[in-house]
Amino acid sequence: MVRIAGMVMIAAVVTAAVTGCASAPATSSIPDAPVPPARYSTTRSQIVNTALKYVGAPYARGGASPAGFDCSGFVMFVYGRAGVRLPHGAEAQYHLGLSVAREQLQPGDVVFFDRLRHSGIYIGDRRFIHATKPGDAVKVSGLDEEWYRRRWVGARRLL
Repeated sequence: MVRIAGMVMIAAVVTAAVTGCASAPATSSIPDAPVPPARYSTTRSQIVNTALKYVGAPYARGGASPAGFDCSGFVMFVYGRAGVRLPHGAEAQYHLGLSVAREQLQPGDVVFFDRLRHSGIYIGDRRFIHATKPGDAVKVSGLDEEWYRRRWVGARRLL
């Protein structure tokens, strides 16, 4: 937990260029502190359940609400509902937490693709939920789908 908090502080100091899936400019919202161990699995479940409630919500460039999400705005919104504040922007989010190998993913981990221009939330069974692109909506996709497999960047454990 101390390591995560330290990484969060470093990320807060370092200014990251925000690119991720046409995200809005970075906000000053960053996690205050990691989730206490007692709430760890409850928070992961809450994140997955909250994310699934928004399947079908529209895509909106720079969006971070049910009226319209971009990829990192969706991640930020869902984590925020669990009490974890994140910046808006896939690249900024990628600098938080701990790196996770693809084979070690757990529900609630954040997954990143396409040179940090896209992100989503892993929900288990090699699937993740994300706000896709203009004209589309929040949906569940598979990590093994060719586009995502070929553009995999990595994953971060923020809890």
